[in-house]
Formats: sequence, structure tokens, C-alpha cells
Amino acid sequence: MVSTCPAERHQQAKSQELPDEEGKKQTERGENVCTGAMGCKTSMPDSAAKKSEKVIRAAILIQKWYRVTMARIEMRRRCCLSIFQSIEYADEQAQLQLSSFFAFMLDHFSHPDADSYFSESPVSQMTDSSLSLTEFEKRIDVPDSYCGPRLKFPLTTADANALLDAFKNEELLHARYVLQLLHETRRVLKEMPNITYLSTSYSKEITVCGDLHGKLDDLLMIFYKNGLPSEKNPYVFNGDFVDRGDYSMEILIILFAFLLIYPNDLHLNRGNHEDYIMNKRYGFTREVLRKYKIHGNVILKLLEDVFSWLPLATVVDSKVLILHGGISDTTDLDFLNVIERNKVKSLMRPPKSVTDIKDQVKEKVPSTTPKKYSANQNVSGKRKDASSSEPSPRRETSPCAIKEWQQTLDILWSDPRNQRGCVPNKCRGGGCYFGPDITAKLFERYNLKMLIRSHECKQDGYEIGHGGKVITIFSASNYYEDGSNRGAYIKLNPDLSPRFIQYQVSKNTCRQNLQERVSTVELSALKALQEKIFAHRTELMEAFMNRDHTGAGKISVNDWAEAMESVLCLELPWRMLRSRLAQLTPDGCIDYATCFHNLKLGKPVEEVQPALMETVCRFRKDLEVIFNFIDKDQSGLISLEEFHHTWRLFCVHMGIETDNEAIDKLAKSIDYNKDGNIDFNEFLEAFHVVHRLDKKANE
Repeated sequence: MVSTCPAERHQQAKSQELPDEEGKKQTERGENVCTGAMGCKTSMPDSAAKKSEKVIRAAILIQKWYRVTMARIEMRRRCCLSIFQSIEYADEQAQLQLSSFFAFMLDHFSHPDADSYFSESPVSQMTDSSLSLTEFEKRIDVPDSYCGPRLKFPLTTADANALLDAFKNEELLHARYVLQLLHETRRVLKEMPNITYLSTSYSKEITVCGDLHGKLDDLLMIFYKNGLPSEKNPYVFNGDFVDRGDYSMEILIILFAFLLIYPNDLHLNRGNHEDYIMNKRYGFTREVLRKYKIHGNVILKLLEDVFSWLPLATVVDSKVLILHGGISDTTDLDFLNVIERNKVKSLMRPPKSVTDIKDQVKEKVPSTTPKKYSANQNVSGKRKDASSSEPSPRRETSPCAIKEWQQTLDILWSDPRNQRGCVPNKCRGGGCYFGPDITAKLFERYNLKMLIRSHECKQDGYEIGHGGKVITIFSASNYYEDGSNRGAYIKLNPDLSPRFIQYQVSKNTCRQNLQERVSTVELSALKALQEKIFAHRTELMEAFMNRDHTGAGKISVNDWAEAMESVLCLELPWRMLRSRLAQLTPDGCIDYATCFHNLKLGKPVEEVQPALMETVCRFRKDLEVIFNFIDKDQSGLISLEEFHHTWRLFCVHMGIETDNEAIDKLAKSIDYNKDGNIDFNEFLEAFHVVHRLDKKANE
């Protein structure tokens, strides 16, 4: 029944005209509010008004609490991502800084008959591009007991589906079929240009995917949501298919299979991890050797060549440039389109002249043949007669080769930033940071509209920058830790309007609430950061004591944060992280020794020299790369003598002062079973930092 009371009608009309805020104030003051249809109450009872006021205040309080809580969780998530990224980039920087040493190891640390060995070895014969597919059948038998897919070339969609089903069930493809697949992939890639040009006029939409990094579940999720590659459903995969994840080989096999079936509809760009030296450090080499013990070396050697033939970029409708990393102020697409891309096997090996190599050898290398060292060495480890080792002949590097390497490095390693200009990428150690003006300059020169790149993990799977002109797409969800980030891919239509599809593949975090997921990611990030702190303990203590003018063992929070950044150079919010890394004294200063109280090495290693121990912790991954160069048979074992010689070369190169006795002592302490060999995994585990108070912290 509609009320006819004049006062009530007037009050209703008045309340409708008032803004929400005024109406709220009126309610809080207890002014006239009509509550019945049969009549009009001129005022609300005091008890009802108080109750209404409490409800509103409670709602506002809950809303405020929710917003603060979500803001704190988001801040923690972003902080964790910053920690992970800073440590990742610092590791890449260390890898690039050692590139000259890796190049030296490849050029010089080999057997005297290395050239003849490799020219006649089964590896060289099996990776010869002149081999036919039937040659692999003659050389490698597939036993009747093998239950996996049996491929027939040319491949069909049935073969691709069989591979997908097999990998879902964690089955391995036999080595013969892997080698045949790689052989055919190389043949197809050789026919492709450096820069691929596509059009949306045929398929209406093109899907662009970013880094996968060995995460097979993410690739399967993309195919489930978006469909398998076909003539009507083309894809561009923008590099970094391998490393870090456990299923890099499976991802390559699937992508290469679809490439052979649809060579005009599935396109692969090279990433900075399609590099055999990067693979030695970040896991792909270990994965291949673990899965294909007998033929692993042959597969890796063939993959090294396949990676070098991957196209460098893709252009859609002459308007959208797709490449892995970014650009620089010298990026020349015309030049990149005509270089011999397969010459750049690894960007970790920059071109060098003969003079550079001779100088490096004379200054830094004591010897290239394992032997016991005598008193003919000084404290720094350098021999008094360092000229006994001569480099192998090498042609003078041409300016064109240097330009090819630099241009390729820039497009595979660079990152965008908001500041104008182009500066060296000091965080990664390679490529550059390019600003919006650099993007605009390239767009004007080549009449482009958009740059799609990958190379960086983003919390939402994508990020838009430079006024919408630069898009970062990252397709590996849970990249650092379960729950750390979403994955995403892009759909490009003829209007070239990007549409983003996000997802997150997780088997473990679906049963956790948001707070629990963030806590898991945070714990993992802090562990990684504490390991970095432990590896720089001596330098950090020196920085702390330089700021501790009274010698009391404590410094201000500002001094502590400055010391942490000056040594670690991670650009992290140290003041915010302080409570998780160090303890305060009663007067509000930081007891800086507490930064290291909860950390120790994973296995009991005999104390040799603190500086030597920290150096091993810091460079243990790099040492594994070096060990792989020496371990020609990839047995995973290094003799004590080889270990001694390797570490001696490394110490001399890095300028580390240590003596031979300390190295011998270190080698023997790592050799737990005393069999005269050091296992790679045992070596890495021996210098893995554990956190003694994890259990207490969790409680």
C-alpha cells in the first residue's frame, strides 16, 4: 500500500534529492525517517538510531580492515617478486661477467687431440646435417619393449597428439625419434628468414606466448584454453622454452613437432636461454643428460645447432614487432634480417681478437694441463712464468662480427624502463634499458605500432608500458614459486588490439587461501635472499664495521640499509625487509651480526678459509658450468686433480688469493666417500645454505 501521508511523501522526496553522503549524515543524526506504510513516524527511536549507527561504523571498519589487509598482502607479493627478480638478474650478471672465462675454457681447456677427437667422434657424425633420417634408424635401435610414441616422418597431427598424451603420462620419447625430430627441425629452420613476417588476414587471430621455461603444464593449459596449433589457429612462441623447469625437453619436442606439421602457422623466436652455455648453468643440460644418458651428448650437440637457427623476430601486419628481449638505440632490423644468425652459437662468447686472447692468457692463466703446483707460485696463485701457455690460433674478429653479436645481444637481453634514453642493463649485465623515446624512434623508422616482448616475469603474466606501445608477455605461471605469478598469452586480431588471457596452473596452492599462498612465496624469497647474504658475509661485515664507529656491534637502520645495498646491489626495499633479516637492539639500532645467525652450510664442510668458502657459495653454479667443460664424458664426476686445476684457474681469473693447500683441503673435504672423485650434485649440495631456524620461524 502506498503511503498518502503528506509529511511522509515530503520526506521521501527530500531523501531522494539528497546525495548519499547527506542521507548518511541525516541517518546518523537520527532525523525523520519513515518506517511504515500506514503512517508516518516523525523520528527514529534512540535505540534504533544507535543500532543503525553501530552497523554503519562496523561496516566502515570492516571495509577499512579489508583494504589495509589486501594492501599489505599485495605489498608483500610485490616485494617477493622484486627479491626473486633481483637475485635472478644478479645471477645472470655473474654469468655474463664470466663469459670471457667460459670462452677461454672452451678454447683452451681440452685434450691435446681434441680437434681430431671431435672430427671423428660419434657426436660429430650423428649431428652432421647431411645425414638422412634412415641413417638414424640404422645407428639407433628402438627395442620392442619401448611403449612410447613411434614417429613416422613426415609427421601428422596424430603424431603430435600421441606426443601430448605420452608427456601427460610422463613418458619419454626414444632418443632415435628425438634425433630425427631435431634433424628435421634444423632443416626447416634453415629455410626460414631471420625475421618472419605474418598477416592476420588469413587466420583472423594470432596467439603470442612468452617464456615457458620448461613448464609443460603451462603449455598444456594454453593448448587446452586456446586450441592446438593449426592453419586456422597460428601461434608465435617468443623464446625461452628451456631451463629452470623440469620438462624443457618435452616442450621442445612438442613445439618442434607442430613446427614440422604447420611450418607456416607455428613460429618460434629465439630467447636468451636458447644458448648452450646458459643451459649448462640453468638446468637444461642436466635434464637432457638425465633423461637420455647414452645419447645425451649427441642430442645436446644437435640442439646447439638448432638453437642457432631459430629466427630472431616476428612482424605481424608490418605493425607489430615480436622479439624476446627488447631494443637499443642502435637496433637495426634491416641489418638483423641479413646476418648469418647461426654464427652466434652463444652470446656468452663475445667476439675477441687474437691480441685480447693472448693478453688474457698471459695475465691470468697459469697452465692448461693439470699438474701439481709448486712453490713457483705467489700468494695470489699466479705463476712466475705464466707465458708457457699459448692460445690456439684464432682469426681476427671483424667489426661486422662484433656488430652482429651486439645487435643480437640487445634484442635478446634488453628490458624497457620508463626513463628516457638507452643505458647499459647493469642488473642483468647484458643488453640495455631502453626508454619510451627509443621505442618511438624505432617505431617512426619502421612504421611500427606495437612491440611485444617477453624476458621478464610479471605478476599478472603481462605488463603494458611506454604508453601502450610495449607489452611484456610471460607464459610461465608459478615461475619462482607456487603462487608467485600468473601466466598469460595474447590474442592479436586484424585491428591489432591485444586481448590478454590469464591462467595459473597449480596442484598445491589451490587448497590454500591467499594469505597462505603469499606466505609460501615470501618464505621462499627470503631464503633465496639470505643465501645471497651468506655468500657475501665477509664483505657485508666489513661494510657494517666501517659504519660502526664505536665498535659496539650495532648501527642505525639507515646505515644498515646502505651497507646492504652497497655490497649486494639488488635495489631492494631494505628498511621494509629489516624485520625479517636482522634484529633490533633496545635502543632501536640493528645488531648486524644477527644477519648471519640463522644460516649455515647444508653439509659439514671442513673449515678451510672463510673467504674461500664464501666464494664457492657465491659461484657454485658457475663452477658447475666450468666443471661441465672439463667433464668431457659428462659422467658427473671430477677427479680431485681436475678439481684442483679448475679451481686454480677460477681463482686466478677472479683474483682470489688462496694457496694450493687450501684447495687440496677443500677438495678432500667435499669427497665424502673418499673415492677420489667429486660428484656435481654433492658439490653443489655441500655449499647450499640452509636455514637452521626455519621450523621455529614457521611455528
